[in-house]
Amino acid sequence: MKKIITLLLVITATACIPVQIAPKFKNQDYKVMLAKKFQKNMPRETAFIFKDSKDAEEFYNYINKKYNLNNIDVGYNVPFQLEGQTLYLSYHEAERTDKNVNLPLVLIDAKRESNGNSSLFENNYTSRTGHWYLILTVYDENIKNCLRDQHPLKEKTIEYLKELKQEYLTTQNYEELLLTKKS
Repeated sequence: MKKIITLLLVITATACIPVQIAPKFKNQDYKVMLAKKFQKNMPRETAFIFKDSKDAEEFYNYINKKYNLNNIDVGYNVPFQLEGQTLYLSYHEAERTDKNVNLPLVLIDAKRESNGNSSLFENNYTSRTGHWYLILTVYDENIKNCLRDQHPLKEKTIEYLKELKQEYLTTQNYEELLLTKKS
């Protein structure tokens, strides 16, 4: 019993305790859900959400080149054709973080302070890692969200966004998009 308690104390003393964990999508690399449930300051709309592994402003540059927007209204109501209809794509970027409390550093500083010494690790009690996500919404000409269950283009829209995501993540030079046939 003493060995188990000692082992638990050692594990606890050397562990970082997660306080916040960024979402990980199970079974796929995207999720269709209410944007507000994903990030509180987002609109209450059904959205296609995926993790952005590229640098800041990369998706902006990608959308700008793909749809030849010339830096005009790049993130809002970008028109594209699907099944003979004009749909409108908008996106937001959101950061979610992993945050850990470094318990060993807290305990070391507490012991030092109780002995009358100054703390060594005061600014290192927590560690934080940011993860960026892209939140895409698509509307039809009647301003109906194409990602909602009732919409007749839901499945086709999701397939389009999956292809868009894959193209974005695999394309290095966005100028190449001007040479390919537009979707």
